[in-house]
Amino acid sequence: MRFDVVAGLGVCLAASTLCVTADAQTPSIDDDLHIELSYHTLDNGLRVVLAEDDTVPTTTVAVYYEVGFRSEPRGRTGFAHLFEHLFFTGSRNIPGDGFHAFISEIGGISNGSTRLDFTNYFSVVPANALRPLLWAEADRMAAPTLSQSALDEQREVVRNEIFVNVLNVPFGGASWIDLPIAANENWHNSHNFYGDLSDLDAAEMTEARAFFETYYVPINAVLVVAGYFDHDDTLAYIDELFGAIPGGATRPDLDVSEPRQTEERHHTRYDPLASQPGLAIGYHMPERGSPEYFAMVMIDQLVLGGGDARLRQQLINQQGVAEAINGGINLLGTPFNYNGPMLWSIDVMHDESVDSQAVLDQIDLAIDALRTVPVTSDDLDRTRMKLMTSFYGQLDYSTRFGLADLLASFALFDDDPSRVNNITAGFEQVTPELILSTAREYLRPTNRTVLQLVPGVDASLSNVAPEDMSLAAPENSKTGDTP
Repeated sequence: MRFDVVAGLGVCLAASTLCVTADAQTPSIDDDLHIELSYHTLDNGLRVVLAEDDTVPTTTVAVYYEVGFRSEPRGRTGFAHLFEHLFFTGSRNIPGDGFHAFISEIGGISNGSTRLDFTNYFSVVPANALRPLLWAEADRMAAPTLSQSALDEQREVVRNEIFVNVLNVPFGGASWIDLPIAANENWHNSHNFYGDLSDLDAAEMTEARAFFETYYVPINAVLVVAGYFDHDDTLAYIDELFGAIPGGATRPDLDVSEPRQTEERHHTRYDPLASQPGLAIGYHMPERGSPEYFAMVMIDQLVLGGGDARLRQQLINQQGVAEAINGGINLLGTPFNYNGPMLWSIDVMHDESVDSQAVLDQIDLAIDALRTVPVTSDDLDRTRMKLMTSFYGQLDYSTRFGLADLLASFALFDDDPSRVNNITAGFEQVTPELILSTAREYLRPTNRTVLQLVPGVDASLSNVAPEDMSLAAPENSKTGDTP
């Protein structure tokens, strides 16, 4: 076995939940995380990460392209997601929608997703089916068959997804579409990530081809193989298959920076489908990988993680002003797999008899406590333990996808997949003093945006079509900057 996480953790191979064996010990925060891996760059620029693990006779292959929601051109919102669908519609040797069928026939599963800063495609197969899986991935990287009929078909699929997942869901997309639109100034961070229907309708085949030629090239990609395989044989086969694909040009520079927020922002989102009011609140995060970043991940766990989290205890159990509380860092992924400005979000739904301002006042009490009173060492140790247990569970999972995701993200964004082995150290260095100073800067009221969620229709927008009402009202109040 070539990757060691924490002794005592077991995995239910037939279920999606982590199981702890009867004699398992709670993992110590001092346990070292060491994942053995090798990192290579082919002559055409494709980055390859290999992580051997012989505990389960399966192999996971993940291909990550550094193109996501932030990369979309103006006037073509939703294009990154649309192309994710197009990439499953055929290649030179696997025509039509045969990719899924091909993987299924060799005993595997496959899927893909679009996120803020990448689009990924991943499959898990029996170890003896690794070669045909790599062949299939190389085939569609080299020669996808982009056709007008496929574009028209997948455009309708994406449109249906928008209606099912956003437009026909009460406050659908409020936290991951509307809140970033309200909180950010840079268009790349503040547009409709799922896609405006008019933009999807306007997408043309020539644009799809240009999008592929710009982003779906080896120099803009990372290939991860994790699991049961022979290292040298697999690396040689990858070079044979993928090495002949033209590397492509370096992707265009993209400025996604956000200025420091100095005024609290308030917006209102109306929804005629909703029956309960609520709040979506976003605070701008520190730079990914900084000491303050690790402190904010700990704050997220302390405030929102699990039944004993401070906001859950205060708003639900003690004050009874909320019915549901959710949120986190990077709602479209994990705290680790993004590369740009990010929000820490809090989502609260409450009864109509409760005033939203009363809920916000209770949230302020919990946040102000973090900004004025250092957390105790016991609270910090317990929070770190919960966080690391969850993190180890992400790694020790039968598909190995959590591991592949981390390796691909660190290779894609930092050119260093070995950073996975430094995550535990980052959390171990968080102190009560760092929590306090981080909260004072990043949880200040002038660093947040409050989106009030109101059932019903805004009378001033009564003539606007429902699909155009994702952010239904303009900014209506601000407060000045305070320390």
